[in-house]
Amino acid sequence: MKRLALIYFNVVFYLLLVPFTLLAVPVFALFLVGVTVFFPRRVVMRRLRRCISWYGWIVIRVLPFPFIRIRYHEAAPSPEPGPHLFVCNHRSFSDPFLMAVLPGECIQIVNIWPFRLPVWGIVARLAGYLSIRQMPVEDFYAEASRLLKEGCSMVAFPEGTRAKTRELGPFHGSVFRLALQARASIVPIGISGNERMPGRGSMVLHPGVIRVHRLPALKWDDYKDLSAFQLKNRVRELIAREVAVMDGEE
Repeated sequence: MKRLALIYFNVVFYLLLVPFTLLAVPVFALFLVGVTVFFPRRVVMRRLRRCISWYGWIVIRVLPFPFIRIRYHEAAPSPEPGPHLFVCNHRSFSDPFLMAVLPGECIQIVNIWPFRLPVWGIVARLAGYLSIRQMPVEDFYAEASRLLKEGCSMVAFPEGTRAKTRELGPFHGSVFRLALQARASIVPIGISGNERMPGRGSMVLHPGVIRVHRLPALKWDDYKDLSAFQLKNRVRELIAREVAVMDGEE
């Protein structure tokens, strides 16, 4: 019976996802053409990124409901208005969609693979998402710093790839060198419960509850005396500690 329910859930989800995506893309395109005529580029990009966030919100919260539920918890008062550098652990293909719960305008710092996806890859490029593997290091820091100065927050998964177990993988240092250069506030994000939504190497979604916890922000004064190595280890420890508690709540 459970197997039949799992099959039913996945069939229904993907039957909804495909036409919804095929509908959303031309709507996005028409919207972009319309606003480009009347508004400056900065406003257009802000609107596009919000549209992507709405798309992610529907994909992760509406289409799989009630089989998958999202519980978003803020472990601290809302940080001051951005921009912020949101740093997250990485467990599943669904992690980028979960970032729709975050406030404001965001882009994501990604690996190469999202740009290779049909449809999604094109939209990611249009929205200004940054591929840390494809860009020269100095170009990456320059573009990321420019976007932060414009008021655009960023989301990063410094493990670089999905974890094979519930243990956090080692963090790469590029994002933390960016934080030190830009003096951006860092907001750690813990994600738990979605390691099988879908699992590594699979497209099968399993029902359950996904928890997303936003931890207190680290402001420039909190970490200005740290090296990038010390900073990444401090943030990793904060996320690992929170995720361990979240896993224990299942």
